Amino acid sequence: MARNSTATMKIIGVALLVVGLGLGYWGYQISGSIASQLSETVTGSPSDKVMSLYIGGAASFVVALLLLFKK
Repeated sequence: MARNSTATMKIIGVALLVVGLGLGYWGYQISGSIASQLSETVTGSPSDKVMSLYIGGAASFVVALLLLFKK
């Protein structure tokens, strides 16, 4: 039973790793858009959507690493 549970956690970890990288890349793509650059020029900070994608991607990536390297 424990062996199956470990394998399941590894699969979930890999999936979260891919999701985290995807969210980070998506945030990077959005941050390069003209609307986002204009908003950043006016406000001085990245848009909320970009920051949400970066934070979600980073959180997903960290949880994935914890699941993958947990003994």
